[in-house]
Amino acid sequence: MSEDQELHDLRRQGHEAGIEGNSKMTAEQLREALAKVGKGEDMQSAKAEAKSDQ
Repeated sequence: MSEDQELHDLRRQGHEAGIEGNSKMTAEQLREALAKVGKGEDMQSAKAEAKSDQ
């Protein structure tokens, strides 16, 4: 999968998970946030933590 396609897929997954503003996140930030949401963390908290870790 190309890097652009992977980022597009991650953004789609972020949208489906309810992570608002995910278009401004990097692929690494999205992966981290999606993993945290998958473990039951609040979506906005997961986003904020992923962005602060970078």
